[in-house]
This record gives sequence, structure tokens and C-alpha cells, in this order.
Amino acid sequence: MTSYHVVTIDGPAGAGKSTLACALASRLGYVYLDTGAIYRALALACQRASVPWCSEAQVHQVAIDLVSRNRIRFLKQQGDQRLYLDDEDVSDAIRTPEVSSGASTVSAHPDVRTALLSLQREVANQSNVVVEGRDTGTVVFPKAEVKFFLTASLEQRAKRRFEELTAKGVVVNYDDTLIAMRERDERDEKRAAAPLRRADDAIELDTTPMTIEQVLGFMIEHVRKRIL
Repeated sequence: MTSYHVVTIDGPAGAGKSTLACALASRLGYVYLDTGAIYRALALACQRASVPWCSEAQVHQVAIDLVSRNRIRFLKQQGDQRLYLDDEDVSDAIRTPEVSSGASTVSAHPDVRTALLSLQREVANQSNVVVEGRDTGTVVFPKAEVKFFLTASLEQRAKRRFEELTAKGVVVNYDDTLIAMRERDERDEKRAAAPLRRADDAIELDTTPMTIEQVLGFMIEHVRKRIL
């Protein structure tokens, strides 16, 4: 049986995980998997079905339905990876502040996380992957060959998220973004199920003073030393 390589990138919101994971996957020729997008899609599906994000039992049922009926799919279009929910491209819809908050809530439910594990691991059974999230190196892929944990100051992360949302036409202000990010940090770090933490064998990088190319260059060099 073919064994594929897995590179994990974890860290808090706004640390640069998505940008760097996507770029690293492209440079390496690997598949990019955004596990956070799966929880965002779940939060959106619950919202549309009028299922309260705080109801673990109901959210769990939605999660099981998403997996069993293959309602979530990642498709690459013109070099850009898009996420589909029920054949609808929701790549932008899952990035709103409201859905982001919902994703943090639904991802805190232990049964929900367990239900979505198979969906995340399935990708790694088919190809080499760069996967990003909050527990990819500790829970989803604990035996990954290379693990990174990205950090950045709260202010820098809020600035990045504010600029990202503004560029997409979402009306937000910096102060609200900062407050929301601080609250999400607290939820992610204190939740009982797979709290945000660095894997013991992960390389920690503070991206606050670094450019994307600087971080990417370091990552590529390390991956090449380990598995290429």
C-alpha cells in the first residue's frame, strides 16, 4: 500500500496558516487541506437548517449527514481551491465573522470532531498533503512527518483578518475583529475537545516580524531535509 507524506500546520486564527499552507502545498506539489473550512461549512449548514451551534446532539447529526452523504467537497478551479456544500460554492460564505464564530463553537463539541475525522483523514489516504487547522498535528495526524505551529501577536493577527475581510467586501472594523479574535482564542484554548496547543514535535514559528516568503522559505527547507 502506498504511503503518503503529511505536513501539518497549526496555530490560532490569523497566524497565516491558510496562506502558507496553500503556498507550501503548491510549491511541493501536494494537496492542500483546510480542516477549518470543514468546520466552517458545518457551521453554515447548521445555520441554514436552524440548528443551534451550541446544541452538540443536533450539530452532531448534521455532521454525520454531511459525511455520509458526501455533502462537502473540495474542488480546484483555476489554481484556487474551492469548498462546495451541497453543490454550492460556499468558499466566501464560510469566511464571514458570524460563521467564523459558529465554527469555533461547533468545533468544540467532542462528538462532532470525531464525526469529521474520517473526512479529514480520507484525503491523506489518497495523496501527499499539507493540512492546516488547530489540532492537525496533535489529533488528526499525530504521526505526520513534519509539523509546524504558527503564532503571531494578537494585534497582527487581527490586522491580517481585518484586511482579508475588507478585501472581500465584508464590512467590519478593526476593533470588532480584534475582540472577536481574542474571544475565539479563549474558546479554542480552553475547550475540552482537542484544545489549541502545539504538538511536542512541532516547530514553532512567530510570523509577526516575517514576510510570507521568509516563512515559506524556512518551511520548504525543513520539509526537504525531512522527507524530500
